[in-house]
Amino acid sequence: MENQIQKKPRILCLHGFRTSAAILQKLVLRWPENVLEKLDLVFLDAPFPARGKSDVEGIFDPPYYEWFQANKDFTEYSNFGECLAYIENYMIEHGPFDGLLGFSQGAILAAALPGMQKDGVCLTKVPNIKFLIIISGAKLGGSKFGLPKLAANAFSSPVQCPSLHFIGETDFLKEEGIGLLESFVNPVVIHHIKGHTVPRIDEKGLEKMLGFIQMVPSQ
Repeated sequence: MENQIQKKPRILCLHGFRTSAAILQKLVLRWPENVLEKLDLVFLDAPFPARGKSDVEGIFDPPYYEWFQANKDFTEYSNFGECLAYIENYMIEHGPFDGLLGFSQGAILAAALPGMQKDGVCLTKVPNIKFLIIISGAKLGGSKFGLPKLAANAFSSPVQCPSLHFIGETDFLKEEGIGLLESFVNPVVIHHIKGHTVPRIDEKGLEKMLGFIQMVPSQ
């Protein structure tokens, strides 16, 4: 009987720019219990303390962190390689992980990781990422964000791993999120009426989410 109990997929969750693991956890834990009970969620703080003002000041308490830095027009990046090494070390020490969940900067990063892993430039010492949950994401090398050198081949071929994308009607990254879909094979999409946030899940979204969880592989 025990062998028939499906193991929960273990997911490493990457928060948004100048926020934190605790903030993302608060937002994700508003999801329905019948979603949360099926997932083993691990929330990680980014490696760098925020180097400027956070958009969530006054809404959520500090400290705030960021995954990497970029210039104003997102053509030059710093600490991108250090960020990848930090994530890999965490996955080695605390894994194995089945999939990634990312919001905003964390989603931009998560979306590029399977392609970079396939290219052999990161996550070479951990199992392949099996699926992604992308919330308010965008594509490195898309219309808004340039490509860091390490991510040069991240989207050179379609990303094969299953992916679930949340796209907000009033999100300032909506167009970039839609553009990102073209880089994935058979992406599953949940549209919501909110903006740049982790949305609550309505009945229609719940059906898609539960269907996605059912089909994703776990260890």
